[in-house]
Amino acid sequence: MTTVESKQEISLMAHLLRRAGFGATPAELERAMSLGYAGMLDELLNPDHPDELPDDLIRRYHVDLSDLRSGGGAHWIYRLVMTDTPLREKVCLFWHRVFATATYKLIQNKPMTSQIDMFREYGMGKFDDLLVQLSKDPAMIMWLDNQDNHGSNINENYGREILELFAMGVGNYSEEDIKETARAFTGWTIENEPYMSIKMRNNTARPYAYMAWQFKYDDSDHDHGQKTILGQTGNWNGEDAVRIICEQESTARFVARHLYHFFVADELPVPQWPHEEPRDPKAIDLMVKTYFESDHNIKSMLKVLFESDFFQEESSIFARIKSPAEMVVGTMRLAGPIELPSGDIFAADAASSNMGQAILRPPSVEGWQGGTEWINTGAYVERVNFASKILSDPDKWGIRDIIGRIQSFSDSKEMNSDSLVEHCIDVLGPLKMLDSTVTGLKSYASKFGEMSWANSAESKQFDEATVAIIQLVVSSQEYQTV
Repeated sequence: MTTVESKQEISLMAHLLRRAGFGATPAELERAMSLGYAGMLDELLNPDHPDELPDDLIRRYHVDLSDLRSGGGAHWIYRLVMTDTPLREKVCLFWHRVFATATYKLIQNKPMTSQIDMFREYGMGKFDDLLVQLSKDPAMIMWLDNQDNHGSNINENYGREILELFAMGVGNYSEEDIKETARAFTGWTIENEPYMSIKMRNNTARPYAYMAWQFKYDDSDHDHGQKTILGQTGNWNGEDAVRIICEQESTARFVARHLYHFFVADELPVPQWPHEEPRDPKAIDLMVKTYFESDHNIKSMLKVLFESDFFQEESSIFARIKSPAEMVVGTMRLAGPIELPSGDIFAADAASSNMGQAILRPPSVEGWQGGTEWINTGAYVERVNFASKILSDPDKWGIRDIIGRIQSFSDSKEMNSDSLVEHCIDVLGPLKMLDSTVTGLKSYASKFGEMSWANSAESKQFDEATVAIIQLVVSSQEYQTV
């Protein structure tokens, strides 16, 4: 793989694995190249097995993680790091950002992990089905107060947000549409709602606070009158409201722009979308066309996106700033699989929060805007400190593999400092770095001079030098893009 064409193919495959997952380890990239772009994409889009967790080990070593008393963020980060179906998990993270729901109002963490399970099952299917399941989701019901939405006295919260933030965007509906949509969702509540509402607000109910909640449709509390939603009139229920919403072109465009924003390149913050054109209108048009041709299927939209010229062109590579979750999970995957018990998953959850993305705890129903908002002085320091710490131990499996691959570039057991820097950049990415960054890395590495691993003492020194360069690479501005 030394030709220009091969280097371009490797770069494109690494790009796919960063966007459709959390980046590839060198071994994963090697395997992906053996499958080819089309084969790897097909595998990502069509996982053929469930993503299992070692619940017995989690229960043995981390009881608080097992029953979610310590919060669901660390529990999910463990899965994100260990998954072998990365696109499915990446799509869950995508929907968590769009359908932002937080544990801090719910108190119990189990409803939030159950919501993520629902994204795992429905997230790449028909958008209509996903919205119906979201509307039945106990965490969402309690988050947006639909348990207080009664036929005799509506609560507009969910009716407003499904139109404004979840499906269509501002400017594509009226205040009357909000009220009529809210009426359609009356009676959509949770089982034993009075008791569960009290329990939700009672944080002293441990150790039973992690119990699951169940959806309930109360026909006696539903408004059975005629409703007019987006110009269509009938005795509509919630399923009808979802069908009508999903038929709208504005819905297709809103979903397409979100997919572009998350998987292709940073867009403007969502509140500006009604006033500003998309970054790439032709890309949005293509995905909108696919939305309708595929009967609103998200997987079909993703396939078109990842196969498109606008995704594969050079200007799209490293065109997004990594979200904290992408930064944390991608770095941990480089370091190698997590062995339980491990404090790293809790450190990762805290680090992602300190960087600005508290997993399962978004700041509001608007979620995270992303883009340049991810980067400020404090967040950047947190990024550098976390990545440097996670990649500091040469005995971790992933780092040991990286060192071995760097050494394999040499025909002898020797390497100079310039070559070490160049091979680090290739093995960790390959990353696209500014000349000034490479010059700075080589200047620092020059202090190591000519290196060898001919004996144990020299091998240890080479390990230390390699880890130092790895830590500098992941501290660079280029590593913050994806």
